[in-house]
Amino acid sequence: MGVSSLLAAACSSSPPAPKPLAACTATSGGQVNLGVAAYTAVDPTQTAGCAVFPANGSTSAAEEYLVIAQSASNTGDDSQAFRLGGNALAAPPRAAVVAPGPSIAQRFDFTLRRAERELALQAPPRRRPAATGPARVITPGSSSTFKVCGDLTCSTHPTVTATAKTVGVHVAVYVDNASPDTLATIDLDSVAAVFDTLLYPTDTAAFGRESDIDGNGLVLVLMTPKVNSLVTTAQCNDPAGGFVAGYFFGGDLVTGFSGGNSAEIFYSMSPDPAGTVSCMHSTTEVKKLVPVTFIHEFQHMISFNQHFLIRGGFPEDLWLNEGMSHYAEENGGRLFLADTATLCEFVGGDLYNAGLYLGAPQNHFLVDTAGIGGLAERGAYWLFVRFLVDQFAGGTTQAAANAFTRSLDATNQLGVANVVARTGTPFSTLVERWTLANYVSDLPSFPTPPELQYVKWQFRTAFPAFNSKCSSKIPGTFPLVPPSVTGSSAQLAGMLRAGSGSFYLMQQAPSAPSFTLLFSNSVGAALRTTIVPQLAILRLQ
Repeated sequence: MGVSSLLAAACSSSPPAPKPLAACTATSGGQVNLGVAAYTAVDPTQTAGCAVFPANGSTSAAEEYLVIAQSASNTGDDSQAFRLGGNALAAPPRAAVVAPGPSIAQRFDFTLRRAERELALQAPPRRRPAATGPARVITPGSSSTFKVCGDLTCSTHPTVTATAKTVGVHVAVYVDNASPDTLATIDLDSVAAVFDTLLYPTDTAAFGRESDIDGNGLVLVLMTPKVNSLVTTAQCNDPAGGFVAGYFFGGDLVTGFSGGNSAEIFYSMSPDPAGTVSCMHSTTEVKKLVPVTFIHEFQHMISFNQHFLIRGGFPEDLWLNEGMSHYAEENGGRLFLADTATLCEFVGGDLYNAGLYLGAPQNHFLVDTAGIGGLAERGAYWLFVRFLVDQFAGGTTQAAANAFTRSLDATNQLGVANVVARTGTPFSTLVERWTLANYVSDLPSFPTPPELQYVKWQFRTAFPAFNSKCSSKIPGTFPLVPPSVTGSSAQLAGMLRAGSGSFYLMQQAPSAPSFTLLFSNSVGAALRTTIVPQLAILRLQ
């Protein structure tokens, strides 16, 4: 066969190019007929990509629609380029805020969550029986040896010796004998009391109980400079790097894992005012940071027990697991509403992350199982869990909220399947309502439907308030500001990302005729059905 024949054969076997969608007309599918504050979702796979808006019958008032091009895909990191308008692209995609990437602590956290899943795959999930026999008593002054993560991949597991300094009802605090500087007894007792009487009860009420595979009825807190030394001084002092304040690792609860301790342990940094191990960390700093880290990581510990040990399932998907832990931080903050400084320590990070997400939601995923997630993604995770609690807890009390979040952990279902089962609502509807709520929940002088509202937060006032009292890094104004475009001449392009969307305000002048939007892929053909594309549309005026 000659070269020309080979080329012809190759060409004849190539898949045909996708057929462009036909231009929308006034009678196309996807008719949008909404009163003010009413909303709908148009599925372009059912309407040949079309959304048709009626003429503006008013001779004096403009009409405005919030339009969100979104994906309700349940596949982690699923994405596809899109066009909204249908004609040749007349303008480049809008510029967006570039959010910082994941810090060292976040990358380490993901490494541990991924390692837990790999361990679960190697040793198929099985229910682990509770410890039997007499309880193992821990007394102040007693010493034990522990394996710890020796590096940021947790591929090495050096051993440390530590002494129990204080033992409470639920928590025992150990301090590494090699700590360069330890908290004074009064400080240790204070930290232990916060864990024991506030954070432990809050997390267990919200998420369920941890395991007790070592039979001592306690969660161990190991304060060790090995946590400090996970990063170098240079990494610690680099704003783009940072440090690890503490962690939980499910390997400690997996039978047969040689690097674990067969115990429920939270590993914490130690005070190091002189910076002998890594960068300097004062006693005051440790007392501020470690409780927030504990309540976050303790949710991971509870989740691992509830999903893997009790029910024989796999560990929860990254995005929902992290969303629950960031929600745990908020719960911790609500214990200190009268203490502004402490409240800021617990919720300031969540608001900062949420600000990054709302500043450019089109750039970030909600459903993120393959990547590690940056700060903005974590903002999305927290906002979504917060919205679910507000909408599906069956009441405004903390007890009702706790019952709902416990149901999310007390299952062997994961991620999207978990939230769909717990809410009884299709994921496409959850995404539609959540994204709309992110803009209209507390929109001034607007009759927002109750199912599009956050209950515990009014973000348009919360951002400036927390910017003033917590940190200037938190946006001083509400960060979600969609661009305004004339609906009839919209020529937009972007990227659909699983669970998230691109926001636009579509304007229609008085007496303007009807207009159409063609929602297609980047070359004008139909979007993939697996990306679960939809246009969430709400009439604002």
